[in-house]
Amino acid sequence: MITAMTKKTQTNLLHLLGALLFLSIPILASPDRTSGHLLHVMPFRRHFISYILLLLFFYANYLYFIPKLYFKQQRLFFFLAIIACYIIIASLPGILLGHEDMPRHMPMQAHPLPDMQNPGITFPVMMFLRGGSIFQFLLVFFLSFLMRVYQRLNTIQSEKLKTEVSYLKAQINPHFLFNTLNSLYALTLERSDAAPEAVLKLSSMMRYVVTESSRDIVPLENEISYIKNYVSLQQLRMDDSTPFSFIITGNTAGKSISPMLLIPFIENAFKHGLNPEEDSFISVSIDIGQSELEMTVKNNKVTVSIPIEEKSEQGIDNTRQRLEYLYPQKHKLAIFDTDGSFEVKLTLSLS
Repeated sequence: MITAMTKKTQTNLLHLLGALLFLSIPILASPDRTSGHLLHVMPFRRHFISYILLLLFFYANYLYFIPKLYFKQQRLFFFLAIIACYIIIASLPGILLGHEDMPRHMPMQAHPLPDMQNPGITFPVMMFLRGGSIFQFLLVFFLSFLMRVYQRLNTIQSEKLKTEVSYLKAQINPHFLFNTLNSLYALTLERSDAAPEAVLKLSSMMRYVVTESSRDIVPLENEISYIKNYVSLQQLRMDDSTPFSFIITGNTAGKSISPMLLIPFIENAFKHGLNPEEDSFISVSIDIGQSELEMTVKNNKVTVSIPIEEKSEQGIDNTRQRLEYLYPQKHKLAIFDTDGSFEVKLTLSLS
């Protein structure tokens, strides 16, 4: 928290320093800076107002136009807004202060522009054609654009690292592992025929986590196999009286998915919906279509003891972030959280 506040304060101070340095340019560049009446010099006043408008445009572009229009694919409105800003910046100083001292170095044209006595039309046109004005505007535009894009890339990279760390932490749930080992121990004591098969399923899950879960994309068949093994091992903790539904439909052949993306929602259902002393209910359905996967997970809320670091909110939030990062515009996630039940509906575009 302190580090984040310190970084934000440093950023704000850098912006303030940059703004002050930018506004000092017309003062330092003015040939009348040594006089005691700088604010009364018309060319300086016009240049200073132009720099103020350029600074306002920088932050309007940086804070609003780029993130709200350009990044949101509203490119037409973005460029219209930029053009409108340039017209305002080029013409407003002259409108406010008058045009009697237009730059004398502007070349005379064989066919002159409209009469200078019509400032409402001529001055914006003349300012629009000034190379220096266009250069300053483009410089500010590209600077704000590059800074915003750089910040966006840093944000994406930071979010990627956070989701990767949370993902790695969630790969192996220690409570699931301990509960499974306890169930296996009980099966071995009973000399149950289910013990060897359960060991193979746990071994397959561990192999998947170690060898495949670090990849960006895995075959959907492997992910579904991991889920089936997980559910099968969780059923060792359930008795026949617990209402439970697990249905998978569709064909996994030729389809891929990001690994360990579905399991957190199913883990959450078993974590919060399984208690032999209460009315438990868990339902998991996965429908695999030609180009989409639809998953619905629902459970009753029962009394369970869960360490604070494994609360479902963190796991759900981490998975939501992974979905936003890995499947932008390609998923729909709906969560229905009531006092007695918890339901998740996820629609995912498959590759």
